[in-house]
Amino acid sequence: MTEPAVDTASSLAARTITPVELPRHRWGRHDAPARALVVHGLGSNGPSTWRICAALADRGWLVEAVDLRGHGVAPRALDYRVEAYAADLLATRPTPVPGVGHAAWDLVVGHSLGGAATAVAAAADPRWAAAVVLLDPAIALDDHDAEIIRASQEAAFADNTIASVRAKNPEWHPLDVEIKVQAVSEASRWAIEQTSEQNHPWDVRPAAAALRNPTFVIASDPEVYSLFRGALAAEVLANRQVSLTIVQGAGHNVHRDRPAETTKAIGDWAELQLEQRSRRET
Repeated sequence: MTEPAVDTASSLAARTITPVELPRHRWGRHDAPARALVVHGLGSNGPSTWRICAALADRGWLVEAVDLRGHGVAPRALDYRVEAYAADLLATRPTPVPGVGHAAWDLVVGHSLGGAATAVAAAADPRWAAAVVLLDPAIALDDHDAEIIRASQEAAFADNTIASVRAKNPEWHPLDVEIKVQAVSEASRWAIEQTSEQNHPWDVRPAAAALRNPTFVIASDPEVYSLFRGALAAEVLANRQVSLTIVQGAGHNVHRDRPAETTKAIGDWAELQLEQRSRRET
């Protein structure tokens, strides 16, 4: 039996916001049997998730990554609450393919801000995605983390060059460096600032507690830097639908810092969810 949408404050807010249409970037065959949506973090864009998208496509998935509102070439708006980002995601459905029924995503992967918005969307409507992966998600930010994020975004806009990004992230693939520069140049600085301003305090723990579908958190290494750690992680993991792995040596941009480990963890877990769902349906 299909579960009803969860009646939480976050889900109600998501339903009353007028969504914008998000631009899509696609990897994989259009007749692929499984569909995934990938959602980037603050100050990035859809192409920045290319390692995840390409890895899933190599496993036979059709993958679509979006530019969030105020980012990339997506429409600009006045509302940059996490609930507004989630409303846009709820309005984003798999591209129809003749003869293949896909009313819902088989998998949604969200990083940081994208992880928070994905959690809110999935809690608001469990039918939107069968399974969810959250990459070091911004579920709740204390003042210290909020200030780190604000300062990082300011620094990115102040010195948006290949040399600067490479110096800060020497282990990144050259494409990640190039795309980071592109993403910052395309993003609305005002939108980035408002995302911090309009979400103070930043806290979507009620949505994380309300998740009803299998959810896999891939966190970065707290010894490097992670938003998903300590008491917050323990609280979220109290939801039995949520499981966790930590990628050793990775910072917050886990998919850029340790792409091989991250994409393997996503792919292996996603395929397991497909297998388990198939067994339940037969």
